[in-house]
Amino acid sequence: MFRGIYEGTSAMLVQEKMLDVVGNNLANVDTNGFRGRVAVNKSFPEVLMDRVERYTIVDEALNEELADRKFFPYIRGRVTIGSMSLANVMSETIMSQEPGVVQYTDNPLDVMINGDGFFAVEDGNGNTFYTRSGSFQRGPAGELVTHDGEFVLGDGGRIELGDAVRIFVDETGQIFADGDMVGQFQLVTFPSPTYLRQDGKSLLSETPNSGAPVPVEVPAIVGGALERSNVQVVSEMVRMIEANRAYEAAGRTVTIQDELTSRLFSTLGRPNS
Repeated sequence: MFRGIYEGTSAMLVQEKMLDVVGNNLANVDTNGFRGRVAVNKSFPEVLMDRVERYTIVDEALNEELADRKFFPYIRGRVTIGSMSLANVMSETIMSQEPGVVQYTDNPLDVMINGDGFFAVEDGNGNTFYTRSGSFQRGPAGELVTHDGEFVLGDGGRIELGDAVRIFVDETGQIFADGDMVGQFQLVTFPSPTYLRQDGKSLLSETPNSGAPVPVEVPAIVGGALERSNVQVVSEMVRMIEANRAYEAAGRTVTIQDELTSRLFSTLGRPNS
C-alpha cells in the first residue's frame, strides 16, 4: 500500500544527497588541486515477494515433514508470488580523476604533479594526508608547508628550507635551497584513488577501498605552476537543476500517494448506510 510513498521518499533522499555533492563541488571551484566528487546511485537487488499462507496438517506429506509437531492444528508457510526491485539509494561518492586546469605562476614554491600521484603532507598531530595542491610556502621555522600549514613530506620526512634565498624544484621533484639539495617530494599513488576520502578542501586520506599508498616510480613535477580545481561550473549547474527537478517530481509523487491513501481509508472506514 505504501510502496509509492517509500519509493518517492527514497528518490527525494537521493536527490538531496546529490545537491550536497554538487554544492560541495561548487564551493571548491577555486581550491587548488581539488577534484570534484561524483555521486553513485545503486538499486537494491530484486527480491522475491511472497505471501503467508496457512496450511492444515491433514496433508500426509506435511505430517511426515512435521514429525513430532503434528499436534499443531495449523502452520504458516510462504508462497512466492513474484519479484520486486526496490528503490535506488545513493551508495557512495567517488573522486573524479580528470586533471585540473594548469595555472603558471612563476613562484618557485608553486609546483604541480604532471600525471598521476599525490603529495604527502602531515598535520601537527602527525596524521598523514594527501593532496594534489602544490601551493606551498615557507613556514615560521623554515619548513616547507602547505597554504593551510600542513608540513610537506619528502623521502626523509619534513622538508627543511631554512633561510635559503634561492629555491628551485627540478622535474623529478628534487628541492634545492641555495644550490644544495634539501629533499625530494614524497609522491604516492593508490590502487583505487577514486575512493580516497575528502578531509576538507584539497586534503585526502586513504580508505580500505582506495588501498595503501604506493610510491610513484618516476615522479614528474612542473615548477612555477599549479593545478587548479577540475570542477566544471556549467556541468555542476546542470546537475543541480536536474536534481532540483527530480526532487520536486518525487515530492509530488509522495503527495499524490498520501492523498490516495487518505481517500482509501476514508472510503473503507465509512459505515454502510
